[in-house]
Amino acid sequence: MILCAGEILADMIGSVRDGGFVYESKAGGAPFNVACAAKRFGARVCFAGSVGDDLIGAFLEEFAKRRELDGLILNRDRERNTTLAFVQLDEKGERSFCFYRKNTADYHLPEIGDPLLREADIVHIGSLMLSEDAGREYAEKLAVRAHAFGKTVSFDVNFRTDIFRDTESALTIYRRIIRHADIVKFSEDEVEIFGEKYLETLSDKLVCVTLGGAGSEWRRGGKGEKVATIPVTPVDTTGAGDAFYAGFLSRLDSVKKEKWTDGFLSDALLFGNLCGALNTQGKGAIDSLPSLEQVKACFAEYKAKR
Repeated sequence: MILCAGEILADMIGSVRDGGFVYESKAGGAPFNVACAAKRFGARVCFAGSVGDDLIGAFLEEFAKRRELDGLILNRDRERNTTLAFVQLDEKGERSFCFYRKNTADYHLPEIGDPLLREADIVHIGSLMLSEDAGREYAEKLAVRAHAFGKTVSFDVNFRTDIFRDTESALTIYRRIIRHADIVKFSEDEVEIFGEKYLETLSDKLVCVTLGGAGSEWRRGGKGEKVATIPVTPVDTTGAGDAFYAGFLSRLDSVKKEKWTDGFLSDALLFGNLCGALNTQGKGAIDSLPSLEQVKACFAEYKAKR
């Protein structure tokens, strides 16, 4: 089972309509996206997060319940509002973000009991919480507890410069959490921010790097491989990286860790690449997720052509 912990929020996707700018509310938040997508791709999944006791929080709670996750620990915070991410799309479907996030609920997260941690195989931790003391303490404590139970810890860097005072202080915080992770996901841009020399120090971890239209790559113990993807014309890239990572983690969770051979990792990345690519064909991180059957068919077709 994959246990995801971190932000759940509303993506407010903007567009021009009748001469005015309007927003459409979509469920989002990287670890919540991963949880919903991994469930759709065949994994057993539990999610832990927090929303406000407000209209958007009620919408997200109802939405989360309809995902039929194997476990849901969702705190309704009466003192804080639900976090909002305002999203603007350009003509290529690429996003720009602006967060409404001052003393909001996403980084005041619910405790996860020992029985649930024992049941999990992979504990996946989101990064938005790292901008606040409470969130940093929660992430580090959860990673330490997960390792105490012999679990694999996953961390998605998902670097956001606009929620930290400055890049250098953010890097210090991120590196502290990455120390605890067994699997770390970077984007190509994030590799440039952290530096190749830093990534070389992570040889004891399984690192995956998303490369946009070029696919992705895995690195482990001084070895690695780049894996291509299918060409698509994106409608909306929101959540594409989360769909990719959910597909990748769902494949890892489907077998014992000792079976994570080099060939298996490359196939798992291909599976994730296809999940991410297909997810860009509609609007919203979760609403446009492909089905497991669609991904499997695309995977088989791709492999047959090689």
